[in-house]
Amino acid sequence: MTVPISPGTRRRIVGALFLTQGLFSAAVIASFTLTAIVAADLSGQDSAAGLPATVTLLGRAAVAYPIGWLLDRAGRRRGLSLGYAFGILGALLSGYAVVVGSFALLLTGALLLGLSRGAAEQGRYVAAEIFRSSRRAKVIGLIVFAGTIGAIGGPLLVVPATDLALSLDLDLYAGPYFVSAVLLFLAGLIVLLMLRPDPLLIGRQMGALDDSEAAAAELPLQSQNIGRRPRSLREIFSSRAAILAVSAMVVGQMVMAMFMVITSLYMERSDHGADAISFVIMAHTLGMFGLSWLTGWLVDRLGRVIMIVVGAFILIATCILAPLSVAVPMLALALFLLGLGWNFCFVSGSSLLADQLRTIERGRAQGAGEMAVALGAGAGSLGSGLLFAQGGMIALSVVGFTLIVLLLAIVLWSRRVGPLARPATVASD
Repeated sequence: MTVPISPGTRRRIVGALFLTQGLFSAAVIASFTLTAIVAADLSGQDSAAGLPATVTLLGRAAVAYPIGWLLDRAGRRRGLSLGYAFGILGALLSGYAVVVGSFALLLTGALLLGLSRGAAEQGRYVAAEIFRSSRRAKVIGLIVFAGTIGAIGGPLLVVPATDLALSLDLDLYAGPYFVSAVLLFLAGLIVLLMLRPDPLLIGRQMGALDDSEAAAAELPLQSQNIGRRPRSLREIFSSRAAILAVSAMVVGQMVMAMFMVITSLYMERSDHGADAISFVIMAHTLGMFGLSWLTGWLVDRLGRVIMIVVGAFILIATCILAPLSVAVPMLALALFLLGLGWNFCFVSGSSLLADQLRTIERGRAQGAGEMAVALGAGAGSLGSGLLFAQGGMIALSVVGFTLIVLLLAIVLWSRRVGPLARPATVASD
């Protein structure tokens, strides 16, 4: 089936995915801002405060591959819509849990929100596949930049949402969840209405163009991706480029999670107030999302591997700076660099992985990659407390430094064997 691929069609699809990603990030941040407090209240134990976040993470990891399979089978529009449907149900259930005082329902809602996130995180790949490889990183960076909407809008929605709940004679903590459900409904509606034609169909046509141009240029078979049989995950992830791509995303996510989770506690133990903690977290968020529009352009211009290396060295700078001082300016700089290093590794790794896949393979393979990233985030989050208890911020820095050195070793290994296979085409649209 041939579908029209015009600049207007691409702009509409990317615009829709940008808006839905922004709405989703705002919904997630708004709903989870007070979740630790809610969990402690409903369970009666402070030790259970982090349990909903852990359940959400497990849901995200568990659904990543199945939702990727569905994206390949049923199309991108239906797969993403199902993910947002999970999110709507999860937010409503979490809000109802607060109203009736049920911790079990809160955990169930958190699980459904995790399933939703596992689907929504693949929106960046959906946007990238309707472009040629020379522009994919820029588009991925743009979708990641949409997280800025959530970083700013999510916290701002919390107070109005609690006020709304009180005006309806509900528990004030239920408000953010119900507002999140509305945001997720809008995101799902945009996907259903505006992702037409389905990006999967456009991606298949782009893949056919890539194959024909590669064949005409007599490029190697690995670049042509010749053969209609979709490769198994084992075949896909046995390539050096795919290994490096996933390693960059996983290591970046682990290091970021380790520092991000513990920073507020570290600052509180150092007698910093809420204002100082909020400022440092804001600096971190700016590093994560604020420059993504530029990151994608740099990745396309300088190359995926070079930007992974740059991101790794920026993360090393974080490991050096974070333990040096508890002063707010130093911590803000360290956390900004943490977000920026993660951003470089994440956008570069996502682009490098997308380059290696044919359209028929993307959903499954990218879903498997997302599962690895989610598990990496979980390992970083769970390990941060243990490391901090044993050796403070220095222990986190040592482990983070070791992980980054491992990533750089993978880069050297991948380059030493020979140049990584490049995508079939670098033509512009």
